[in-house]
Amino acid sequence: MDSNPNFDLLMEKELLTISGTPRLLLHRCCGPCSSSVLERLSRYFDITVLYYNPNIYPPEEFEKRLGEQRRLIELMEFENAVSLAVEPYDHGEFALIAKDYENIPEGGERCVRCFRLRLERTARRAKDGGFEYFTTTLSVSPHKNARILNSLGSEIGERFGVKYLYSDFKKKNGFKRSTELSKRYDLYRQIYCGCEYSRGYPY
Repeated sequence: MDSNPNFDLLMEKELLTISGTPRLLLHRCCGPCSSSVLERLSRYFDITVLYYNPNIYPPEEFEKRLGEQRRLIELMEFENAVSLAVEPYDHGEFALIAKDYENIPEGGERCVRCFRLRLERTARRAKDGGFEYFTTTLSVSPHKNARILNSLGSEIGERFGVKYLYSDFKKKNGFKRSTELSKRYDLYRQIYCGCEYSRGYPY
């Protein structure tokens, strides 16, 4: 791979190879972030949105974001099917991987471990469910490192035997479009990434 890859271009090249309607398991963190991603990808894939976010705290925040995701899927119109799968909330899973990294600045090793946790679960479910692809909406945020996310996704996809869809969803005004769709559907937009340690950092 190029030393400075354009992940959005890599995705576009992959989309050109698609025939039929393959199944994509799309990990997502919140309704607003998934909005522009679903708009862009639903013309190519039969999408199952996976809500697996044990990092989110407190539990009320987890449920609020889940509710907004359900509402968004009901309100938006898609060219192909979009459904929702939910993993039960277990903040202890996140606590285990965050142990000893609680005081690391946002964007550091704690976040990388959190990305890995969620991508591994997504890849495992994709493998077990017979999905052709998996990816995550996380790169739509201007504060998320697409290189780290895609490096993890590629490595995990190879390990589980499921194709990872490279992406940088903030490109092509993806984040801007997500804010526009959030306003259109009156979505709750959270002010922190999710875990208790991310409060006070920009999202």
